[in-house]
Amino acid sequence: MTAVLKHELKIYFRSLTAYIFGAFLLCFVGLGAMVYNIRAGISNFEYTLNFSGIIFALIVPVLTMRVLAEERKQRTDQLLYALPITTTQVVLGKYIALLIMFIIPLGIICIYPVLFDQYGKVSYLTAYGALLAYFFLGAALIAVGVFISSITDSQGFAAGLGIAVILLNYYSVALSQYVSSSAVGSMAALVACGIVLGLLVKFMTGSENIGVLVGGILAAGVMIIYFFNADLFKGLFPKIMTKLSLFRQFNIIVNGVFDLAAIVYFVSVIIFFLFLAVQSLEKRRYN
Repeated sequence: MTAVLKHELKIYFRSLTAYIFGAFLLCFVGLGAMVYNIRAGISNFEYTLNFSGIIFALIVPVLTMRVLAEERKQRTDQLLYALPITTTQVVLGKYIALLIMFIIPLGIICIYPVLFDQYGKVSYLTAYGALLAYFFLGAALIAVGVFISSITDSQGFAAGLGIAVILLNYYSVALSQYVSSSAVGSMAALVACGIVLGLLVKFMTGSENIGVLVGGILAAGVMIIYFFNADLFKGLFPKIMTKLSLFRQFNIIVNGVFDLAAIVYFVSVIIFFLFLAVQSLEKRRYN
């Protein structure tokens, strides 16, 4: 795993990827600090982090698009399978390298509350609690990006899909309000989600039968539950989207409530999508 980590770090530092990622993150956080903390005179640094969260939709896909997609395109992934390490170690090595790329500019951002405290009163507990949540938010989105990169050999497709997924998660709470909160509306939305999951399973396994089976079971299960207890679905879909939104969990901490459940959710998302990335590589190995 250490060899993979060192190899990835060399690639990032010898190209513009790491520098572009860090520059965009620092630039956007600096812009937020200028708008909120300097011009408006607001001492809450966590508002700046909340403002700059949207930048993840651009910089995370750019950072993660090549991590596994390029290996598949160049067929150098066959060399990875020949290494005396497991697929899990390969994915972890690449993921940790990406985290280091994220931690470096984040370490610079950690100085901001100290600087602003020289000119006003900054709550260090709230500011650094939000910074911790900001790290976990970025780490979770990077894990999603690694998984997306593992299912394709096109960097462009990986970047585009990554941007779409992160934007969907960012606006999921607002978009869910356009879905009828009635039982029928929630049921229809959940059936559609079941079909999408079936398509994802088909894409990952390469088996149309398994994809259809999973999608059919999920859709049928939702309709059966609706038939026996329709009241259960009233307002259910907006509630689910609110709970699943990474940015919503981050906003809870930004608002001054350090919710341990939100941190647990971030960690769970990281583990889940890295697990999917490992399974995607294992599937390609056996194929």
